Amino acid sequence: MAALTPSEHAALDRLEERERSLRRGGTLVRENDRAGEMFMLRKGTMMTSVLLDDGSRQILRFLFPGDMLAVSSLVYSEAPETITALTDCVVCPFERSAMSRLIAEHPRLAALILVYNQIERAALTDRLAALGRTSAKARVAAVLLEMRNRLRMMNKSIGNSFVLGLTQEEIGDATGLTAVHVNRMLRQLEEEKLIAREGGRIAFTDERALAREANYVDRYAGLDLGWLPEAR
Repeated sequence: MAALTPSEHAALDRLEERERSLRRGGTLVRENDRAGEMFMLRKGTMMTSVLLDDGSRQILRFLFPGDMLAVSSLVYSEAPETITALTDCVVCPFERSAMSRLIAEHPRLAALILVYNQIERAALTDRLAALGRTSAKARVAAVLLEMRNRLRMMNKSIGNSFVLGLTQEEIGDATGLTAVHVNRMLRQLEEEKLIAREGGRIAFTDERALAREANYVDRYAGLDLGWLPEAR
């Protein structure tokens, strides 16, 4: 991703002047509530989800430090999804007017926000396709790869072993499976020597085969950013 200039860093820092803490399980934004503030995620892991007519939950995205939350507030008067803390979190709220100033004063930053939103859109499209066209095992494998790759973006020392930080129910809500089915798929991946588990840690023992099993595409790789405008 493009390196930021000092003035761009300062512009992002201004979005993080206020802080709000959330405990694990806390709701930051609730689906259909009136949209208002946007947020930067400073610490912790969050998720977005929607409730279906039968009362079940579909997890859409997992969110990590540096992600911008509730961007839909720019275009909708009501929140289209719920944002929930998966761990203890710190978020930084800011008004839409702050985003307006950032876009006007730093067009390259605005373009990078568009890039990140397109990455999220492509990843969400992958998950939608997986729900309809791939096996339960492939869906679970894809979640494991996605979580490790996002964690590695924040901590380059993370290799093939990492703390997953998700319950089997949460994996199930992201993949359209029950917790029992998720457990069965994790055991199968382990028996096939694609992963190893110890406590809350997951280790990839054959990452290439795991990626093939998952039909996984890393949407943060292979970006073409030559069109970005010059920094101001």
